[in-house]
Amino acid sequence: MLDSEHPQGTQAATASPFLETRSLHKHYGGVHALKGVSLRIERGRFYHLLGENGCGKSTLIKIISGAQSSSAGQVLIQGRDMTGLGPIAALGAGIETVYQDLSLLPNLSVAENIGLSEQLVEWSGKLFHRLDLSRLRDSACRALEVVGLPTERAFLSRQVETLPLASRQLVAIARAVASEAGLVIMDEPTTSLTRREVDNLIRVIRRLQSEGAAVLFVTHKLDEARDIGGVGLVMRDGELVHECDVSKATNAEIGYWMTGRELQQGRYRDMQPEKLPPLLEVKGLSLKKAYEEIDLSIAQGEILGVTGLADSGRNELAMTLAGLAPAKTGSVVLGGNALDLSAPDRVIREGVAYVPEDRLAEGLFLEKTISENITMSILDRLRSGFGLVSRSRARQAAQNTLEDLQIVAEDIHAPVSSLSGGNQQRVLIGRWLAAEPRLLILHGPTVGVDVGSKEIIFRIIQSQADKGMGVLIVSDDLPELLQNCDKILVMRNGRIYQTYEAEGLDEHTLYSAVVGD
Repeated sequence: MLDSEHPQGTQAATASPFLETRSLHKHYGGVHALKGVSLRIERGRFYHLLGENGCGKSTLIKIISGAQSSSAGQVLIQGRDMTGLGPIAALGAGIETVYQDLSLLPNLSVAENIGLSEQLVEWSGKLFHRLDLSRLRDSACRALEVVGLPTERAFLSRQVETLPLASRQLVAIARAVASEAGLVIMDEPTTSLTRREVDNLIRVIRRLQSEGAAVLFVTHKLDEARDIGGVGLVMRDGELVHECDVSKATNAEIGYWMTGRELQQGRYRDMQPEKLPPLLEVKGLSLKKAYEEIDLSIAQGEILGVTGLADSGRNELAMTLAGLAPAKTGSVVLGGNALDLSAPDRVIREGVAYVPEDRLAEGLFLEKTISENITMSILDRLRSGFGLVSRSRARQAAQNTLEDLQIVAEDIHAPVSSLSGGNQQRVLIGRWLAAEPRLLILHGPTVGVDVGSKEIIFRIIQSQADKGMGVLIVSDDLPELLQNCDKILVMRNGRIYQTYEAEGLDEHTLYSAVVGD
């Protein structure tokens, strides 16, 4: 049940919505993932599906798109009961889903990726038919023109894996255009895009909307959702608990509906560290085709933010300090001693911990247990007199991390893949905090993380800094940096362009420095 009425002017009930779900339930063993979700999706409207990791958002869109079946309830498309539809039937009914991985076939061409869905529907999913290449190219050209991508033969024949991420995102949307989708579902579509790329993506989606398609964003970015506007559908613990005009709702209100508790607004960093000697000193650091002449310092207990566009050199700088991309020139001193950046293991031994941006591909061992993932960094400390890892010590260390970082898990021996995104991120951060580093480098610490988990992660960062740890946050999430940092460095074209005190700095000034306006 919703605890509010349909917001006036956003979703007036009509006789035949494009899509309607009635009391959807989904059970996974003993887990009740969806608990009677009922909603209506109208053509030509923009929707935002909001909620914490693990609240049921992914399960709901998988049922709507035919990737999974429900345990009970109905799915109606244009008034027809299509409960239990499969992926091909969902495509045929006009539902196109763009997942976080975009679900593109990397070894196929742009044209083949765009036109494949349309022909699969026509063949009822049978793949032994020969592609109609002429028709496929014509369809791709029309769709590419809508999304603003090239229509030349060279681009049509280009393999998708060679395209930058923003272009791949638009190819995935072009596929929805070609199939004349009535509902386009996008799962975290802007996570890895720059702000300019996000603006372009939204312009394209506005065009789809103006032509009668409904658009459903699954997102954690509340400011972005409010700027776009539309209907906010808020889920909590498997239920649809609130519906609102998202442009009129505050972050505090949405956060409360999502979590059931009041979340802190404003800065988490409420104190400036004492003027202590630098913990980290970087001088003249350069890496060819990435950055040059980087000078920065971090004191004990200081939180330094680094931001910039994707090609600014910020990512490569983080990787250099983690020992993953050794610089060609320059020096790095940690605690008064030269830091050997030639390999990650040497950096770790000196007391530097690095939490990468992509926790799934670069950070976690997904099929290993929660306990194994946490204790990976401290195995030497857990060995008994015979050189074997003590199970009891490992269990206690993992349990301590779960409690300290408020990680929600029924069993520390369950695979880490069973956790929600926010809990996975805290496991990864917990792994490196267990090693008690002097410097913690966080690369995109809250990518794909809900507001409730963000608050917990922010408080963890502040707590570690208060204990004297130096923290470096590399991120394009400007509010995140403004809330947590003492200073913020802006990088442009491989150089430090500007340095700001975070206290009193506004997002507009920071963004202008990032993009060069």
